[in-house]
Amino acid sequence: MLAHRLPENVPAEDLGGPALRAFFRLAEEWNLRIADQRRLLGEPPESTFYKWKRLQDGTPGRDVIERISYLLGIYKSLQILFPDPQQANAWVHKPNQASLFGGESALQRMLSGNVADLYVVRQYLDAQRGWN
Repeated sequence: MLAHRLPENVPAEDLGGPALRAFFRLAEEWNLRIADQRRLLGEPPESTFYKWKRLQDGTPGRDVIERISYLLGIYKSLQILFPDPQQANAWVHKPNQASLFGGESALQRMLSGNVADLYVVRQYLDAQRGWN
């Protein structure tokens, strides 16, 4: 698998708006609850989260940008694995018998709050695509 890295020469503030807009589109497609959205972003304060959501812009820290990057990779992999967008978007909510998920959904794994869990789901999907 290719190492996951954010561009080092691009300041986080330049990535903030595009990353947040992409995240909120993804959250809508995945039909995520507000609490789940905040959890996936690393639990930013409510006021910050709602400002980002309202403005579709902001300057999240590198941790938030990294989280969004993993989520977008997961989204992209699902779109490739499941050409039907509804099936791709539903996958994150469905119980999964792979040992990584233990019968829970990928979303449940991602909602643990750890960046590492986003990475593991991304890695799993990359392996399913043959990218390991």
